[in-house]
Amino acid sequence: MRIPLILISSLFLASCTMGQVLVKPAIPLVDNSIEKLNRETDLKAAEKTITGNLKILQRMLKLDPKSAQLHTFAAQGLYGLAYGFREDSQPQSASDLYLRGLQHGVTALQLNGANNLRGGAIADFNKQVSGMRKSDVATMFWTASNWGKWIDMHRDDADALAQLPRATALMQRVIELEDSFYYGGAHMYFGVYYGSRSPTIGGNFKKSRAYFDRAREITNGKLLIPDLLQAQYLARQEFNRKEFHQLLSGVVNAPDNLMPELGLQNQIAKRKAAALLKRESEWF
Repeated sequence: MRIPLILISSLFLASCTMGQVLVKPAIPLVDNSIEKLNRETDLKAAEKTITGNLKILQRMLKLDPKSAQLHTFAAQGLYGLAYGFREDSQPQSASDLYLRGLQHGVTALQLNGANNLRGGAIADFNKQVSGMRKSDVATMFWTASNWGKWIDMHRDDADALAQLPRATALMQRVIELEDSFYYGGAHMYFGVYYGSRSPTIGGNFKKSRAYFDRAREITNGKLLIPDLLQAQYLARQEFNRKEFHQLLSGVVNAPDNLMPELGLQNQIAKRKAAALLKRESEWF
């Protein structure tokens, strides 16, 4: 997300009110730059760009802290940095980034009318989620994505696990309103949700496979992350070494230009798949 430095500098010369006026026209630049970043296949360059532009977003948020869209962009960027560049090598850093992303997402939802999303009765939470609209889909998705990954990194913490129904309710609402949003990302969430647990504690391998299949259908099989996640979670839980190896080998050997508009995500999937294959003998 490359935002002209002259524009950003001008924002800091303005008062808070004027800053909000100037930030608003910059928002489409952020959106366009995300699309450009998604095409980046140099992982080192992408990491540097994401890190730098998250700092710019934080400065913009200081000028306009009540911009739900900026908070949503921050949630998306923090998730991308954590999942793509921290989770495998710096888990504590990734956990902190996911938590920050969750906080930005919750703030955005509250700016749009929700309240007390991380506390209060689950019935009240579900009632609020059921009233969220299509305009809230992006915010719900990135909030739930950060929330779910943070919980996944704290599986031994009962308090963290108790929050899972909230993240899941948000993702279910995303599917109800726009199931193809972000290339079927909500279906990948449920593929992991049902595939990462034994059926004795809520897992459902048939449902997991169906959700991963739907995610692949949305992108005509050109996005590699559904195969990566199915191998990482479902195949391991089923103790299916053949599927694990086939899926990950397919990811590693897929053409680099399979889906240019999501070149970054596919390169991240390739790197993660290669790392998982190196650990195959530990799990099977």
